[in-house]
Order: sequence, then structure tokens, then C-alpha cells
Amino acid sequence: MVISRVSRIGARAVRELSRRGTSTSLVRRQLVPRRHSSPTMQPSDKLFQGALLQKRFFCSVTTADDAHEGHDEEKDKISVTFVDKDGEEKQIKVPIGMSMLEAAHENDIELEGACEGSLACSTCHVIVMDMDYYNKLDDPTDEENDMLDLAFGLTETSRLGCQVIARPELDGMRLAIPAATRNFAVDGYVPKPH
Repeated sequence: MVISRVSRIGARAVRELSRRGTSTSLVRRQLVPRRHSSPTMQPSDKLFQGALLQKRFFCSVTTADDAHEGHDEEKDKISVTFVDKDGEEKQIKVPIGMSMLEAAHENDIELEGACEGSLACSTCHVIVMDMDYYNKLDDPTDEENDMLDLAFGLTETSRLGCQVIARPELDGMRLAIPAATRNFAVDGYVPKPH
């Protein structure tokens, strides 16, 4: 009978939880079917029964996921090297889907981004140092091209850092940061990281 099976499962759960120090009366109130309920299993009983039956499998799957978490995390990042105006290089790991502007800010690389990535300035101008990587990027939009026209030191491989998004095929890309930017802020203004 369905109720007796649920009751056995419930009793097992009560013993397990009381062994862990959980209040038995509280557990019984939640698990034991009420006398006035119908003799069929309630949806909440099915959920509870499934949770008990899958308890051991859940733990082993979680353990396997935890073991591979670090490996998957590294797999979801690409290596990007920023070269500053003095020629100093800084190699960082960038998560897939993150813009180069965000990655620069998270890694204390001086890439301005005055408009915070809203395509309203050219202060996150970067130069892709290898034409092969430049060709792997999506074509710039008209809005990006309009902003690039205002950029200082524009080159054939210039892009806005806010529009260059990390993808697996960009692993190993090198980006040069121009010596200056054209910003309408007062001279000496240092933007706060976002």
C-alpha cells in the first residue's frame, strides 16, 4: 500500500534526522501524513520520497562536480596580454563572455572607459597587435566606428575594449593600450574603476 511505504520512508527519515540532532516532533509534523488526508500519496510525499531515494546519488554527483570545478573554471577563461604605453606587458586570464574593458578594470590595468562601456566615448581604445586575432573579432558596429574615429592614435586594428568580448578562439590575444586618450574630462582626472 502506498501509505505504508511513505510511512516507512518517513520513519527512516525521522530516525536519520533525529540522529543528526533535528527535533523529532518537528520532523514528524512535516513528514507524517495527516489522518484526515486521503489514503493516496500527496505531491509533497512524492517529492519527499524522491529526495530520500536520490539522496546518495546527489552527494556523489556534487562531489564529482567539486573535483572538476577548478578545471572547468580554467577552461572557461582565455589568456590575454595587455601592453601599456611603456611597453610593459601584463598577462591575465579573462572569463569567456567578459569584455576587455571589464577585464582590464578587474586586473588594475589602466584602460579608462569613461562611458562605462555604453559606446559614448573612445577612451577604452585598444590596438589588437596581431591581424589574425583582429580578423577573428566580430565586425565593429557603426556606433563603434563612429567612436573609433575620435580615438587618439587610430590604427587598422583598433577596437574599443568594451566591444571586444572574450571567446575561446581569442586565447593568446595581445592588446596594446595607446599612449593617450581623448577625453573631455579635466586634465589630471583619474577615473574610478567600475
